[in-house]
Formats: sequence, C-alpha cells, structure tokens
Amino acid sequence: MSILSVFSLDSATLGLFAALTIILLVYFNTGSKSRGTLNFPPGPPALPVIGNLHLLDLKKPDKSLMKLSEKYGTVFSIKLGFTDVVVLTGYETVNDALVKHAEEFGGRAHVPLFEATSKRCGIVFSHGESWKQMRRFTLTTLRDFGMGRKTIEDKIIEETEFLIKMFDSYKGQPFNPTSKLNAAAANIICSLLFGDRFDYEDERFVGMLKTVNENVQLAGSLMIQLYNAFPFLGFLPGSHKKFLSNAKESIAYLKTLFNNCHQNLDENDLRSFIDAFMLRQQQESDNPNSYFNENNLMLTLADLFAAGMETTSTTIRWGMLLMMKYPEIQKKVHEEIIRVIGPDRSPRTQDRKSLPYTDAVIHEIQRFGDIVPLNIPHETTVDTNFKGFFIPKGTHVIPLLSSVLYDKTQWEKPNEFNPSHFLDAEGKFVKRDAFMPFSAGRRACAGETLAKMELFLFFTTLVQKFKFQVPPDVSELGLESSVGVTSFPKYPYVCAVRR
Repeated sequence: MSILSVFSLDSATLGLFAALTIILLVYFNTGSKSRGTLNFPPGPPALPVIGNLHLLDLKKPDKSLMKLSEKYGTVFSIKLGFTDVVVLTGYETVNDALVKHAEEFGGRAHVPLFEATSKRCGIVFSHGESWKQMRRFTLTTLRDFGMGRKTIEDKIIEETEFLIKMFDSYKGQPFNPTSKLNAAAANIICSLLFGDRFDYEDERFVGMLKTVNENVQLAGSLMIQLYNAFPFLGFLPGSHKKFLSNAKESIAYLKTLFNNCHQNLDENDLRSFIDAFMLRQQQESDNPNSYFNENNLMLTLADLFAAGMETTSTTIRWGMLLMMKYPEIQKKVHEEIIRVIGPDRSPRTQDRKSLPYTDAVIHEIQRFGDIVPLNIPHETTVDTNFKGFFIPKGTHVIPLLSSVLYDKTQWEKPNEFNPSHFLDAEGKFVKRDAFMPFSAGRRACAGETLAKMELFLFFTTLVQKFKFQVPPDVSELGLESSVGVTSFPKYPYVCAVRR
C-alpha cells in the first residue's frame, strides 16, 4: 500500500496535504543539495516536497527499499520529504559500512520525533561526546552488575519461574503473552538498573510497559512517518502527539522510581546502575561540562528499559509462533532438551554447547523474525567516499538489516524458516557472518550479551515445560508481521500446554 492509497481513504487529510503542498511549493526551494553533489548515490526521481514517499509502502518500508535496491544497487538514495537518505543493502555493503568504516558511519541520524523525546541524551539517539561517555559508562557498569555473568543468569532463571506460573494459569487455553513477556524481559533489565524486579500485577509497572509497547507500535504509524519527514506538521493532531505524551509519562515514572528507591547513596554498597551513576555524578560535581546529569540519567534509563524489554520479548513471541507453525521442529527441540537437560533441571547457559539444534533454532528465529528490519538510522560523521560514491557529512543513512538477514548470497533459503542455516552436515552449530540482528559496529546493541543469554534461557525453559499449539479456532496460522520500531507477529495468541 503506497502513501497515496492511504490518503485516498481520507479526503480531509488529502485536502489538507494538497493545500500544504501548494504552500510549500510556493515558499520552499525543494532542490536536493546532496543529489546535486558529484557522485552522490543514485536513486529514483523525487517529486517536489514529498520526495520519494509515494514509492514507499509505509506499512512495510523495508520491502519497498529492497525493491528499489534491485534497480539502483546496494548503495542508493531516496528523498523523504526534504531529507536525502542513503540506503545500504546486503551483507557485504552493510558490514563494510558499519564494521570496516565504523567511524564514518557511526553517527546517529537526527530523526525529529526521537530528537524531541531524547533531547539528545541517553545512548540510543544521542550524539558526539555525550553518547561516547554514556555508552562507555553503561557497558562498563552493566558488566560490573553482572551482565553476561552468572549473577544475571540466576536472575533470568528466577524470572522463568514466574513466567511458568503465569503460563500455567491459562491451563492450555489461548492467551496473548505479550504483556507478561514484556514484564519478564523488563524485570531483567530492572534488576540491573534499580536492583529489584516488579510484580507482573504492579499497576504502575504494567502502565509503564503499556506506554512503551504502545510507542513501539505507534512509531510505525503514518502520521509519525509524516512528522519525521515534515516536522512542521507537528501542530496537527495525530499519533505523534500520543507518542510524545507516552514518552513524558515514561520519564515521569522513572523519576518516581528513582526518588522512591535511591534517595540514599552508599558508595561502599552500590546496588544498581542508578547508584553507580549517582556516584559518578558526585565525583564530577565540580565539572560544569559533565555529561553525568539528570537528563542523561533518565534518558539512559528509558533507553535501556525500552530496548531491554522490546527486542527480547518480541523475539520470544516469534519463537512461540514459529514453534506452533512448525511442530516437527518444536518436537526436535524438545527432544534435544530432554536428552541433555531432562524435564526438571533449569537450563543454564553452559548447556548451549550441548544443544546445537536448539541453538540453531533460536538463531533462525532471530534471523527469520527480522526484529529491527530498518535498523536505527545512522548518520555520516565526515565526508565519506564509499563504494565509489561520495556521501557528505551529516547524511542520513539506513543500513537495512532486513537485507542482511535475507541476503540471497548468504543464506541458502532466506525466505524459509530453516534451522539448517546454522548447522553443518554433522548437526553441529555453525556461526554465520551475515547473522546481524543486533546491528554491528560502534552503534551495535549495547545489551547484546544480555539479550543472547535471555533468549536462550527463556526459550529453552518454555519449550522444556510447555508444548505450544495452534488455538483450535485457527485453521491456518499465518506468519504476517506488523512494523513499528520492531517487527512483531501480527497474530498474538498462543496455547501453552503443560508437558
């Protein structure tokens, strides 16, 4: 569905947009500075004002970009409103940019909606020295508090017990696990950030999860994509206003947690990420240029909370859906788990090497689920010559992860769910270079180590304890997805039958 077909459903919106277009045509010069640059990447001809928006299916933009790549190559450009965007596709090109040219492509794009909510603070949407210091501090501190170690593994295993009880409560009947999986994943990051977990029925906690989840979905809406292309449309009603409201509500909740739980700091007994941040803040209190301030604390907490919850939860949802869709694969996973671990002992990360098929299935769930198809947009930090093209400093760049995870030159059957992608002829697990669900380079996911541990322990434990079945009223289970910030299963229900 193109943007024009969306507008045709709403004559009032079409009329408003037409009026704005006429005004903009009169008052703005819509010529492209970048596209006038010598040897800028090629792309489709752009229309005045809207650029190439008419060529994109805004519900599946990654598919539209892949189609354009077939015509214009693995490095091409599009125009989104007034913004020139370079799109990188395929493993070889994306890896070259993010890993081999990490510095040049290591900036974060200035996306209006996220600029408004992040205030250029935190670690996901920040820039420059602030980003460098926050990322460095975050990685070091999370490791200090157990990320990737046995201490956090024990917390994940403890959290699986709460999930098992929750799944049991539905007694094999269909239910939507989204909110509870969000809570379980969020609790793991909360144990690092706040030093504690929250009950699945805690009203404030559940409210926070709902606002974050809603924003993940809203980020893919038509109005928000238009707002990002034309930020001056912010005065209009629409989902962008709800997104901004939710973001403020989330920050307010985090401030409440901070005020309630961390009023007293004992530097000899640091219990959480917040304690460590507060100590660093005190140590730099005489530095007027310190980045260790309240805005960076709250936005970093918000980034870690949302990222730590959403991608893990969504991947597990894809895993359960795919196990229902392919019961023969689920059976092989369960048989391997029982043979190696048994029905009662909790899986541990050290079991991974003895569960090659299960490990392959988890990796294939991540590849096939394609959780962040568009990646989070990058920006060039300097004028760059890349693949024979000149890309100016400050250019918005989309390294299309979907094109890597579905690259026909890297995967034998990219469009099929096929665990053999990660197995050799003897059934041993094999790594694949084009497995890049966490992105790569300087802006790769900071919580990759934690996410891998969570995915393995959550998925393995759930398959050990439950058989996932298609609800009885479903004749054909589809694998369609919806796209917000992440790509999540459109069909939400599961039946979890206790083994």
